Amino acid sequence: MVGLFESRIGQEKAGLKVVRIFTFHANMAIIGKLTRMQDISQIKGLSEQEALEKQHQYGVNELPSAKPRNFFSLAFQVIREPMFILLLVAGTLYLLVGDIKEALLLLSFVFIVMGITFYQENKTEKALYALKRLSSPRALVIRDKMEKRIAGRDVVVGDILVLKEGDRVPADGVVLFGVNLSVDESLLTGESVPVRKISQEDTNISHPDEKKEHSWVYSGTLVVQGHGVVEVCAIGIQTELGKIGTILKRTAPEKTALQLETASLVKNIAILGFTLCLLVILADGFLRGHWIEGFLAGITLAMAILPEEIPVILTVFLALGAWRMSKENILTRNPQAIEMLGSATVLCVDKTGTLTLNKMSLTRVFASGAFYDIQSHLNDPFPEQFHEVLEFGILASQKDPFDPMERSLKDLGNKLLVHTEHLHHDWALVHEYPLSEELLAMSHVWQSPDEKKYFIAAKGSPEAVIDLCHLEQIQTQQILVQVGEMAKDGLRVLGVARAYFQHPDLPHHQHDFNFEFLGLLGFIDPIRPAVPEALSACRQAKIRVVMITGDYPATAQHIAREIGLAPAEEVLTGTEIEEISEPKLQDKIKSVAIFARIVPEQKLQLVNAFKANGDVVAMTGDGVNDSPALKSAHIGIAMGGRGTDVARESASLVLLDDDFTSIVHAIRMGRRIFDNLKKAIAYIVAIHIPIAGLSLIPVLFNLPLILLPAHIVFLQLIIDPVCSIVFEAEVEEKNIMSRPPRDIQSPIFNKTLLGFGALQGGGILMIILGVYISSLYRGLTAKDARTISFTLLVLANLILILINRSRTQSLWVTLKSKNPAFWWVSGGALVALGCILYIPVLRNLFQFSFLHPIDLLVCLGAGMIILGWLKGITLFQNRRLTS
Repeated sequence: MVGLFESRIGQEKAGLKVVRIFTFHANMAIIGKLTRMQDISQIKGLSEQEALEKQHQYGVNELPSAKPRNFFSLAFQVIREPMFILLLVAGTLYLLVGDIKEALLLLSFVFIVMGITFYQENKTEKALYALKRLSSPRALVIRDKMEKRIAGRDVVVGDILVLKEGDRVPADGVVLFGVNLSVDESLLTGESVPVRKISQEDTNISHPDEKKEHSWVYSGTLVVQGHGVVEVCAIGIQTELGKIGTILKRTAPEKTALQLETASLVKNIAILGFTLCLLVILADGFLRGHWIEGFLAGITLAMAILPEEIPVILTVFLALGAWRMSKENILTRNPQAIEMLGSATVLCVDKTGTLTLNKMSLTRVFASGAFYDIQSHLNDPFPEQFHEVLEFGILASQKDPFDPMERSLKDLGNKLLVHTEHLHHDWALVHEYPLSEELLAMSHVWQSPDEKKYFIAAKGSPEAVIDLCHLEQIQTQQILVQVGEMAKDGLRVLGVARAYFQHPDLPHHQHDFNFEFLGLLGFIDPIRPAVPEALSACRQAKIRVVMITGDYPATAQHIAREIGLAPAEEVLTGTEIEEISEPKLQDKIKSVAIFARIVPEQKLQLVNAFKANGDVVAMTGDGVNDSPALKSAHIGIAMGGRGTDVARESASLVLLDDDFTSIVHAIRMGRRIFDNLKKAIAYIVAIHIPIAGLSLIPVLFNLPLILLPAHIVFLQLIIDPVCSIVFEAEVEEKNIMSRPPRDIQSPIFNKTLLGFGALQGGGILMIILGVYISSLYRGLTAKDARTISFTLLVLANLILILINRSRTQSLWVTLKSKNPAFWWVSGGALVALGCILYIPVLRNLFQFSFLHPIDLLVCLGAGMIILGWLKGITLFQNRRLTS
């Protein structure tokens, strides 16, 4: 990395002046005292007021991105739309034939269409902006002496960052201290080898660039090992990443399978529409010599056929659907996840923090061959024989713990060991041996102020601690029996050991110490109260839930019985998975719901096995090593609270509250969104058939035209908000979680959906044509017949909306269900229809006649026939699907 970045060490950033330098040296003075202690509790950090002032002065921590579209960009987008072009052509033709009023009417609709587009785009952009803020990388900062999790965009110069394994670095900064801190800087350098980071005071390198390489961290890079404390020196465009910001501007997201399917359908229908438009123009021109009328009829037909609403509803449904899910603590990072949610057949979940509350409490201790139940003796003196196991368990933890298990251990130890010699607030932490993939145990090396020897405290999985202690087979078996007893009661078990060391040169590996096994600590993590009910909902929805945990089989089985996860008798362990072939694993997982002692790499193996069985897999994860499984799963679900940034970035969904019930909410909402999308598409297909038929049939049979361009636009003003607002806001069906998952191979525009829409629309077309022809047969004028037919078409449109709002509920229940948008759109349509029928100026513009009471009764009667037809088709469809 030498030579890639210009050296900025010692340079003052613009506007920071002496204040930042003073702050840096003050922090370094504190860190100098604390480096050996690894205690960050004395670092004050910025105050909230100082952070706010800095943000106002220097802006937010964001890279340049594409600006929101303004009025002119949106106007240009509208101009490019085929419907807009057709409106302009029709208006121009009316000007050529001298019909100024009709031309002005059509051209005035341009502004109304533009207004609707602005509303839809603004609503979508607001939803996307809200999601962008939620998905901003997070940062753990120290402010007012407290650790606080904030959005990465809110980090300011001078903030003190606490970086841990799996974090994405939110800003450039200098390392104050670190423990085994390694950072992946491949985003900037292309080098895949992680770079070890140490504080400036700890490095003997004199060259500025090399010193900076090892003592600075950079925005966008990834912490792959260890932890550290960093002072922020540059944000946003001032970072090294910001200097390359031109290549990192927001790019257009990839289209989902649904969007590609939609684009193909719209393209094919558009080609059909314009082909028929051309044929109508040529037929009317050459056969009848009516070129102008032919052009108008052809344009009307093209406007009637063109399904311009479909791409709009797709964008609106996915954006607003993701926004609605964020209100339920579910962040959607990939729109395709919304499509997949309704198809999930297997849900793989972790135990800790997802099924449980992740509020660990130490409840049982084992030492000197005996158990002690802490929760039953909270008010009694803590027996001396258990002091050391608790003492060294605390010493093997962080001094200021963030982990809930360590926090519980320290809090209880401060209570039970108070006024004893087993609490060591004055000891200095000399070295830390972190957990690793090879050894699931960590050790802390401490030094007493009045003793020269070192005290080493180790804790971790019982097997790892037993391994550190090099115990004989008999001792090992005896300890594992006690571990099994604790695990059967649902306890999470840790082993504790101690060692002493005389020499100042510490060994490189924990195994080089002569550890003595002290005992076991058993923690309980209560299940989330709502989990059993959510699990029942998954069973009803034909979704398998499987538990994948690193805990002991007995612990996992105990939790499974508590929450009602079945079958709880059979468990597949990580060791057993290693010993069987892939085909046997694929067969085995068909009947197993509990996977225990699983390492993160085996999660990917399980995901692939479920996928090989034809399942649609949703997978939860929170660690760096979980990211391959999250990426491989159809729906990767990261934990927003305890999850690493790497896991969040690999996932499609992020649970902001880490709650299993939120996953069930996500599946429910995903099904609802997809249901409503299908309703909207069926409605679009159904309503376009009578509009297209009433535009084409009079031309084919040389009858007076029924629909003119102005009529199509009027109908479009009803159709657009219905698609993007009414159906999007529709409540879920009552049986949404009692049907099996949607077939992932089944396209949304399948024969069933299109056929259903075609039946609805075809029936409406036949009834309106019957009324139109009978009106002409009764001797009414062309204007009279057009007026009655158009009025009936508007009523049929509203009835069609009502019927498609729900296919399982009665009309009365549907009318009572909450959807204010339906009433606004319906009321607005009826008021507008009344205006163009009974206000002379508007009536003349639309080329209508006065609608007499008898004609209105004809429309209402025909409307009831349409209602019966639509309801009959719906009942027939439901019966066929459930039979």
